[in-house]
Amino acid sequence: MTAPVATELGYHIPTAADLGHAHLKVSDLPRALEFYCGVLGFTLVARYQDSAAFLAAGGYHHHLGLNTWESRGASPPPAHHTGLHHLAIRYPTRSDLAVAVRRVLAAGVVLSGASDHGVSVSVYLADPDGTGLELTWDRPTDEWPYTADGELEYRLEEPLDIEGLLAEI
Repeated sequence: MTAPVATELGYHIPTAADLGHAHLKVSDLPRALEFYCGVLGFTLVARYQDSAAFLAAGGYHHHLGLNTWESRGASPPPAHHTGLHHLAIRYPTRSDLAVAVRRVLAAGVVLSGASDHGVSVSVYLADPDGTGLELTWDRPTDEWPYTADGELEYRLEEPLDIEGLLAEI
């Protein structure tokens, strides 16, 4: 049996709704803090003993929670299982994305991909615990590509020129 979609139910989530913070299980809190604060530049907002930390970009209470409550010393989840595919961190400008990518590369982090999706440009990598991350910048909505039928043309396989992106800063 297929679940009904929102349009069949007559309900749509409010346009102003968005996703709140993400809380990630990590195996080593200091290592995770070095990556998320030291490499990506998040600010440590609060810490709960040696088992959790709350990070933000700007003055928000927290965008990311990191904890070792069920995962201290654990290995990453196996491939081919359900769970989080990746967490996207959206940058306000293309040059902000380029700065982040430069920092990631300078830290020796290996990129797993880079794509120009038409609506956005994205760089893919994993954190020290193997959690997938997408560093992304959205083009202005008036630049998004649409098909002749008026559907958003989201490109999955268009490569992104990383050197070109980095040359912009």
